[in-house]
Amino acid sequence: MCLQWIIVIKEDKKLKVIALTGMSGSGKEEFVLQAKEKGIPVVRMGDVVRNEVSKQKPELTDDNVGKTANNEREKYGFGIWAKRTVPLVKGDFVIIDGVRGDAELSVFRKTFGDDLIVVGVHSSPKTRYERIKKRNRKDATTTWEDFHKRDLRELSWGIGNAIALCDLMIVNEGSLAHFKKEVKKILDILK
Repeated sequence: MCLQWIIVIKEDKKLKVIALTGMSGSGKEEFVLQAKEKGIPVVRMGDVVRNEVSKQKPELTDDNVGKTANNEREKYGFGIWAKRTVPLVKGDFVIIDGVRGDAELSVFRKTFGDDLIVVGVHSSPKTRYERIKKRNRKDATTTWEDFHKRDLRELSWGIGNAIALCDLMIVNEGSLAHFKKEVKKILDILK
């Protein structure tokens, strides 16, 4: 499978922040690993959520993470996790991993303006489900039904809108080696 992407950057513009979005299992983690290998700082929105879960719940499960994320959004607005992430963004070139909705993008666009580029990683549900089963994270879904339920929950937060509003979309259906190579190229161009 061929990875296709197009980037247009003004010569006089220094990019500051990449906001990374995509459904669970699409390849965002690999994107982040490649960034870290290049010494690019990464702020993970999921860590912000998981830290909050650790304060409120005794166990870090997908259900507890999802409920806490949703409850905080209902209580404080759908941009709450972005607002809590912004103070963690420091430096000249940073990746924010885990954008889950257009309200979060609005917060980041308002905060970072033209210094923000939104990158989406897309993979089919079947591909994502197989990856999630293999990664064996404590808060990962284990059945197709739970996986589908998680997708619907995240879609209700506006992640589909965030993906649709990306400046750059990477389709990740090929080999891991190919994806890594393409991400490295993209990061070199953006940095």
